Amino acid sequence: MATFISVPLKKSSEVDLVKPLSKFVTSSFPAGEEQGEYVRAVEELNKLRKNALGRPLDKHESSLEILLRYYDQLCAVEPKFPFSENQLCLTFTWKDAFDKGSLFGGSVKLALASLGYEKTCVLFNAAALASQVASEQNLDSDEGLKAAAKYYQLASGAFGHIKDTVLSALNREPTMDISPETVGTLSLIMLAQAQEVFFLKATSDKMKDAVIAKLANQAADFYGDAFKQCQYKDNLPKEVLPVLAAKHCIMQANAELHQSILAKQKKRFGEEIARLQHAAELVKTVASRYDEYVSVKDLSDKINRALTAAKKDNDFIYHDRVPEVKDLEHIGKAALVKATAITPPLSQKFTDLFEKMVPMAVQQSMTIYNQRKTDTVNRLVGSMREATNLCNGVLASLNLPAALEDLSGDSIPQSIAEKARSIVQQGGLQSIEQLIKDLPELLTRNREILDESLKMLDDEETTDNELRTKFNQRWSRTASGDLYKPLRAEGTNFRNVLDKAVHADQVVRDRYGTHCDMIALLCKPEDELNAAIPSANPTKTLQGSEVVNVLRSQLNQLDEMKKERESLEGEVKAVTFDMSTTFLTALAQDGAINEEQLSLSQLDQLYGAYNQRVQVTLRTQEELLGQVQTSHQEFSSLKQSNTEANQREEVLKKLASAHDSYVEISNNLREGTKFYNDLTEILLKFQNKCSDIVFARKTERDELLKELQQSIAREPSAPNFNVPAYQSTPAAGPTPAPRTVFPQPPQQPPQAQQPQQAQQQPPAKPLPPARPPPPSFTPQAASTTPTNTPPTGPPTNNPPPVAPASQAQGPPYPTYQGYPGYFQMPMGYNPYAYGQYNMPNMGYMPYQATPGQGGYPAAPPAGQPYPGYPQQPPQQQPYYPQQ
Repeated sequence: MATFISVPLKKSSEVDLVKPLSKFVTSSFPAGEEQGEYVRAVEELNKLRKNALGRPLDKHESSLEILLRYYDQLCAVEPKFPFSENQLCLTFTWKDAFDKGSLFGGSVKLALASLGYEKTCVLFNAAALASQVASEQNLDSDEGLKAAAKYYQLASGAFGHIKDTVLSALNREPTMDISPETVGTLSLIMLAQAQEVFFLKATSDKMKDAVIAKLANQAADFYGDAFKQCQYKDNLPKEVLPVLAAKHCIMQANAELHQSILAKQKKRFGEEIARLQHAAELVKTVASRYDEYVSVKDLSDKINRALTAAKKDNDFIYHDRVPEVKDLEHIGKAALVKATAITPPLSQKFTDLFEKMVPMAVQQSMTIYNQRKTDTVNRLVGSMREATNLCNGVLASLNLPAALEDLSGDSIPQSIAEKARSIVQQGGLQSIEQLIKDLPELLTRNREILDESLKMLDDEETTDNELRTKFNQRWSRTASGDLYKPLRAEGTNFRNVLDKAVHADQVVRDRYGTHCDMIALLCKPEDELNAAIPSANPTKTLQGSEVVNVLRSQLNQLDEMKKERESLEGEVKAVTFDMSTTFLTALAQDGAINEEQLSLSQLDQLYGAYNQRVQVTLRTQEELLGQVQTSHQEFSSLKQSNTEANQREEVLKKLASAHDSYVEISNNLREGTKFYNDLTEILLKFQNKCSDIVFARKTERDELLKELQQSIAREPSAPNFNVPAYQSTPAAGPTPAPRTVFPQPPQQPPQAQQPQQAQQQPPAKPLPPARPPPPSFTPQAASTTPTNTPPTGPPTNNPPPVAPASQAQGPPYPTYQGYPGYFQMPMGYNPYAYGQYNMPNMGYMPYQATPGQGGYPAAPPAGQPYPGYPQQPPQQQPYYPQQ
């Protein structure tokens, strides 16, 4: 039976759902029949959890149905109860399914007050149990194959759904088993196993070999993707990796096997042998490396039998050239599997226990309405805050209200004193200087990560280019320069981001350098600050002038307007309205809800008056700021004659500006620190991506180099040449045996179709290597009688090597009457030089006649041998030396 991977279940601690949910129901709904129905539904939900998680589950569809029902109920109940840490708090505790720590920061056990966490873990168990149920199916039956494919696709979809939603559902680092890396790999594994099941079904149904080959090739591709994703991460049990590697090879071998059958049907016999040889290498790799996990004996025997038969037919009949594996046409792919979409309800028996609480259509409409309401509130509040910031900026540029507070010319203005205390509370110069000091270290760390990542790509690409130059067309894999274009584009983007960040850092430093002295002054004690500000003694008339009174009145009006805005902001945020009643009424009347029309109409009633009040404050501010600027010009003109007052005012302006700059610089530096820390995490992921692809390319490079070295070693080292006649003196020693012998089973033709001499031959020895097909000759050439016949003297134990004649001698050829165009080969022509196979001083094995074919066209006279054949009495020594 095939080996399939199944996933263990997570274990959960017991949770009491009855008490908190019942309390919410009794406090939210009036006493009566409806409340009692909801309380009973809560008790039923608690029982459902105990059945799904509180006991061991059998590997059966009924157990999976219980898990899916509980998951569906969680999805349905989630929007109907306010599950959160500050409202309806339920803490769920789950253990890691693989029971070990995580390289990615997870832990063996995790407890969270999150219903999303409970949903994620329950869905993981549903996927794990689906994989176990699928692995228990009888794959020898059609129903078992269909069920296994169904459950594997369900498991793949569930794991994939967790991958996409787990981080948003948890809002923190998950345990290793439900981390995106782990469940993503599990999803690929389940999809690959589903594809393998379809391959088994197609094989069982005896579909066309072209279809089966594509199914197997797609399964191999899926297994390869899963293997690549998990081979460098310690997030799955160690037994998974070898099984994935073995399955990848097995599926690829099956694809090659069935594609070889297709090649044989198309009379591409060389391609058939090449694909069978590749398949044999793959299963040999599995048998040598992963034999303890997966057995490939049956498949290996099947492939070897087919390869032996194909080689034998090609050696005797077709003589087709065997191409390299890299030159073969790629086998297509056919993906018949797809991860099941996780769209609740998943259970066929699901009924919502809280269906009457709030209809789904109303809940969805309420969500959209709340978003519209939030946007409206944010727009009103935002416009008021923006106007207030503008007002503060204008007043700061005019040194107001500090200019009016400083009419005495001796004491620190109240606004400046408040700004100084604010800076001291925020840490003063020391906090900014520490932030500025940390930035270069963070920048250097990010640059080093990026440089190291790109250097890995550069080094691998350089090696790839060198090998491509060395091997030319033989180096058939995709160029690294083309493969790395997306990664390099991503790296360039990171580089540009860092350059912009460096420029922004410099701008912040320059601004800090400009205001550093004034900020330091604000950090000093009050008496030192007062001493550092120039004193001025304006005339008494300036204190009681009409201009000062008007300006102070205008500033008071602006303060009142700001307070009104704060009050108005509170009123806008406090507006509430229960739209559920409106939506329920619309649903009952029309059967559907026109959410947009109902929401916009209600929001206009609620916030129309507030919008008008906001617009009034904006127009009022614009008028008041114009009046303040006019009054300030008059006020300034009265002070121009006093040089000391002007100097004092300049210092006060610088102090006010320094405070504003301090706040902005602090915010910028904190944002910069957060930016660099966040970028570090992103760059580390980019580095891992580069490392993974470089390692994969290195593995691919090593395999390709090994194949090239083997193919080069098989090539002849020198061109063919004829041995001079004087070197062909018969030697006394025995003829050496060939270095390489390919054992083949003897092929004994029917006795009635063989000449008498052939029947007296000893058992056939191992066949020589495959020869190219002979060229066609005309019938006239075929009828020519060979002039060179082998000697017929008595045999010896050690016959001397045959001396080359004036023309190279070749093995005798029978006449193939069943194949038009193939005739007896004249012995005066030899297309096969002895040096071609590097077998000097060795004879050739007599060519075996194919069963079912007739003898030669004309029989020789009685007692004479057939033309071209050596006379072989019963004691005749065969051409190959005895072993």
